[in-house]
Amino acid sequence: MKGSKRRPADAAIYDPIVSSAHLAAGGSPALSETEFGLILAVHAFERWIVRCMAAAGTPNLSPLEVLILHIVRHRDRPKSFSDVSLILDIEETHVATYALRKLESAGLVKTRRMGKEKVVEATPTGIAACTRYAAIREQLLVKPLRSSGGPSEEILSEVGEVLRAVSGYYNQAARSAATV
Repeated sequence: MKGSKRRPADAAIYDPIVSSAHLAAGGSPALSETEFGLILAVHAFERWIVRCMAAAGTPNLSPLEVLILHIVRHRDRPKSFSDVSLILDIEETHVATYALRKLESAGLVKTRRMGKEKVVEATPTGIAACTRYAAIREQLLVKPLRSSGGPSEEILSEVGEVLRAVSGYYNQAARSAATV
């Protein structure tokens, strides 16, 4: 993050918090520290979205199904199956297709043809679930974050920007690893 000075001046006393010391021993211990943060954040985020959706009255969804429901609801416009996979960077489209079928069986989304393409959109039940989720999110996550003096909107926005950029490096590295 811009201008952030977190590390002590004396690097000898700096001991990054990582999950794998053998990876931190390489050229970027800070990257290993970021990866450990991502691991913890991903698991906490997935736990949160599943429990928030259950509290909103829609239990038994996987983290991916919750994410897909929100993507489908986004801007209340139909999305193609391929757009859903693209937005969430899902390589295996059958995984997204399975999740969409489960959401459709639960009455949260519906599919239809738009020209030659199959599209998905939220049903009134799906929209209501997303609305309840948003209200619970405001009460249980946003409000405490704000009242505790958590990161500002600007900092949260910068974190999102950095994470999107870092995802590009991981995607490129994955493509390169596939050729090794």
